[in-house]
Amino acid sequence: MNYLVDFKNVNDKGLETSPFASALAGLRANEARYFQNKYKAEFVTTPVSDSKETLDWVTEILKEERNIVIASKPLETASLLVEGIKWVFVFYESGLSINVLYTLDNPKKRAVGFKLSEGMEVPEELNKFKFARQKSKLAGTIRGSFFVIKKEY
Repeated sequence: MNYLVDFKNVNDKGLETSPFASALAGLRANEARYFQNKYKAEFVTTPVSDSKETLDWVTEILKEERNIVIASKPLETASLLVEGIKWVFVFYESGLSINVLYTLDNPKKRAVGFKLSEGMEVPEELNKFKFARQKSKLAGTIRGSFFVIKKEY
């Protein structure tokens, strides 16, 4: 069942199996607040069992671009289309959040972002990336990194 993320009352619904459920819920709420404030768009997540096509798209990009295979179990996805940008998110049990920013009309502005929930270690498959820190009232300290997408998907 889809879940409209409420960034005012942070809830770990759908993320309960993660050892970082509370921090991951804060990370998800942080994304919801961003989309509400910037685009006036609702941030709705879908269980992976109901969004296999979305997960497969992100998995293909990771594999093709950087030969990355995420070891953790995916829990939820979110997909938005705002101002010509396709945004896709996957939230993983390990506390990892991956987002794909994919502009539809400008191939030079496409990227994959990684965000680590507060308290989690950098996953082995992402240890070659440098992570910057960002403070969030909803998510605590978020560590993030990214890479630019080169191909068409």
